[in-house]
Amino acid sequence: MPLPLAAAAIGAIGSIAGGIMGSSSAKKQARAAQAERDRISRQMALFEQNRQAVINPYSGVTSLSGLVDEMRADLSNPFANLGVATSAAEIQMEQTDIALANTLDVLQATGASAGGATALAQAAKQSKKEVAANIEQQEAANEKLRAQGEQALQAKEMQLTQMEMSEEARIQNAEAAGKQFMFGAQEQRDMATLDRMQGGIV
Repeated sequence: MPLPLAAAAIGAIGSIAGGIMGSSSAKKQARAAQAERDRISRQMALFEQNRQAVINPYSGVTSLSGLVDEMRADLSNPFANLGVATSAAEIQMEQTDIALANTLDVLQATGASAGGATALAQAAKQSKKEVAANIEQQEAANEKLRAQGEQALQAKEMQLTQMEMSEEARIQNAEAAGKQFMFGAQEQRDMATLDRMQGGIV
């Protein structure tokens, strides 16, 4: 075999041997890379299985409108059933009648003129008018207090209604915030999974 031909054969054999060795090394590197990807994938799968669930941090929020209902049940007008103090007026009228009767007896016993009896009757009539006026004043004052109590009652009812509406709005906001939080947390997890998939690590 001529020398140049032998050198070419040796070169070809060396090239083949180098190719075989290079191929073997590349296969080893590929196997090692795949083994590392598999190891990372197992770790990720284990982590994903054991990570905490996405929860709604607002799920325990409860409405306090029941307390508002209790407060509403306790509402009343304290002036709704005010009475008029008539017993003092009745005593005063009885005393006036007794005084009139006694005076008439004295006038009859002494033979006094009828003019004195008339004056006495006028005084008794005036006294009874004053008693009636006093009762009317009490009734008017009571009516005013009832109206003020009703106005205060309506103001408290309106305040409780506003509290109730505010409480319902708070619950709705908490529910919406909870759903938004859960969506955001799940979205982050999904995006992380997609990033790993794109990176070739599943």
